[in-house]
Amino acid sequence: MQIDIIEILKVLLLGVVEGITEWLPISSTGHMLLVDEFISLNASEEFKEMFFVVIQLGAILAVVLLFWNKMWPFDFSKNPEKEGVIKKDIFSMWFKVVVACIPGAVVTLLFDDYIEAHLHTPAVIAIALIFYGFAFIIIETGNKAKVARVETLQDITYKTAFIIGLFQVLSIIPGTSRSGATIIGALLIGVSRVAAAEFTFFLAVPVMFGLSLIKVIKFGFSFSGSELVILSVGVIVAFLVSLFVIKFLMGYIKKHDFKVFGWYRIALGVIVLFYFGLAG
Repeated sequence: MQIDIIEILKVLLLGVVEGITEWLPISSTGHMLLVDEFISLNASEEFKEMFFVVIQLGAILAVVLLFWNKMWPFDFSKNPEKEGVIKKDIFSMWFKVVVACIPGAVVTLLFDDYIEAHLHTPAVIAIALIFYGFAFIIIETGNKAKVARVETLQDITYKTAFIIGLFQVLSIIPGTSRSGATIIGALLIGVSRVAAAEFTFFLAVPVMFGLSLIKVIKFGFSFSGSELVILSVGVIVAFLVSLFVIKFLMGYIKKHDFKVFGWYRIALGVIVLFYFGLAG
């Protein structure tokens, strides 16, 4: 694998794309695969398959940093004899996350190789972008007059978590968006936008660490020096960009719905269909 300034610029762009699209419900993997169609990394297909998953760890580390107080279940600042050091509500939330992860883990282990081989195509990405774009618009239009049944993260039950996990299974199709699938599922069953987004952040942590571990093991640990540089730069850039995007998203959804992301998905999907249709 050759590494030069052009390859570094490509990775910088991919890191920015990942950092922006991981948390917005517009499909990070779909965007990176599309970007790679135009500025393909000078790397083996095996490395790129691993890279497009592991780069997302940068985005995950950003959410861990920003939500550390909500995610870390221990508080050593308290007097353990009187108050204890375990935050039971956070432990409970992580157990719910485990329940939500089960459907996706099963489907990924069974079908990931097939999906990688057959569905990582511009046509599939475009169709998924358009379909879920319309889904966001329809669901948000229907929710306009409704009051959320689950207002806060703590109100999410094990049943609600499992249902959201079932929707996450949809994200195995490139172009769907992991955050998009879970948010759509959450909105459909009456979860507020803020609670849906926060639960998506929780859910992404074990999912992406697990997927990254699987991809690294599958690729092998024999990275060349240039491959390590490419991977490190991508992860760091995705981390830095995600810090800003997460803050933007949490502020945005307190005052706005997700329709704008639906329209964006539809527009991008149509452009992709026309471009690759004409190019084909």
